[in-house]
Amino acid sequence: MARPKPATFEKTKVVAENRRAKFDYAIETVYEAGIALTGTEVKALRTGQGSIAESYAEVDDGQVWLINSNVPEFSHGNRFNHEPKRPRKLLLHEREINKMHGAVAREGMTLVPLSIYFNSSGKAKVELALAKGKKAHDKRETIKERDWKREQGRLMRDRG
Repeated sequence: MARPKPATFEKTKVVAENRRAKFDYAIETVYEAGIALTGTEVKALRTGQGSIAESYAEVDDGQVWLINSNVPEFSHGNRFNHEPKRPRKLLLHEREINKMHGAVAREGMTLVPLSIYFNSSGKAKVELALAKGKKAHDKRETIKERDWKREQGRLMRDRG
């Protein structure tokens, strides 16, 4: 029997994506988390601005925080504009937070954001992965595998 595919989240508008995460980390589990934002942050994200390339998440006092994510100031914001690199609270169930805390503390895993997107009901969400860092030889193996898949595709396409 075939393995069931993991549940994918309904993404309508992807704002920011961490493309290096799948190369640098072996991803174990993926969670969908809400994100607590201010009004100007939501407006800036809706215009397609924002970056999570160097960001990570950490569990602190039973809460999960997104650290080092960049949402630039909204261009039409007034004096109540937000701070671009402030820590943002992620909204998860307590059971999920406890699982994450245990995995990070005991197994040496990392919480890596994969993407920020708006779902079908218009709410901003973060796709958060519980991952383990890859070693250099694992990364080389990934590159070899990717190149072989590409070469296979070329061979199949040429032979018809």
